[in-house]
Amino acid sequence: MKRSSDWFIFKDDQILLRHSADGYSLPHGLEPPIPLGEVFEGHFHDGTTAPIARVEPLDPPEPYRFVGLRASWDDLPVDLYRKAGEARQLAHWDAHSRYCPACGTPMERKGPIFKRCPRCGYELYPPIATAIIVLIRRGEKILLVRSRDFRKNFYGLVAGFLEVGETLEECVRREVREETSLEITNLRYFDSQPWPYPSGLMVGFVADYLAGEVRLQDEELCAGAFFDRAHLPELPQKLSIARRLIDWWLSQAEGE
Repeated sequence: MKRSSDWFIFKDDQILLRHSADGYSLPHGLEPPIPLGEVFEGHFHDGTTAPIARVEPLDPPEPYRFVGLRASWDDLPVDLYRKAGEARQLAHWDAHSRYCPACGTPMERKGPIFKRCPRCGYELYPPIATAIIVLIRRGEKILLVRSRDFRKNFYGLVAGFLEVGETLEECVRREVREETSLEITNLRYFDSQPWPYPSGLMVGFVADYLAGEVRLQDEELCAGAFFDRAHLPELPQKLSIARRLIDWWLSQAEGE
């Protein structure tokens, strides 16, 4: 017998939500609210399961709307936003692991996050792209940079992807050096955050300025400087670990 469930339905990087006078919620019920093709059961870290599906571009009927996954931060409770991100990563992996990368044979699902090639035995699990992000302090200021990829006029922190053979700490120092020409010291771990855009893990650090003058990597950054608390530019959204790092730094002054 079918059970009532939340439905995690994606169109590219958008998630289907139900709109009402009370706000947005996930579709819920015995049946999906729109026609679906292939559906698979998602297994989540909280021990629950729910159906996950991808659809081709379409205009859903009222009261359903597709909302960007990042934008859904403003519409969903934090626990559901994180769960939607987990579902998005599983959906992305499922879509990009249909064929064996070794021999081209269609893969067979053997578990919630496990596929095996029936021909050559190649095994696939959801890959996680690890990236670092670092808040750099210089006295009463922090370094903020603006990426050329940012769609809005806000500033963030130095970040970049881990490369083969690197430790996380080596990655932080290399990215800071490559993007700003600065040297840092007193590097320490802050926290981490799943980043489902589409399948990442952000690892946050705090460091202090040691030496050098800011010279930006032109192909990656279009602006950057040290800012004090009274003259901060537009900051990242609350959903990001970048903002948590900045808010943590701001709270240090409040506690003084």
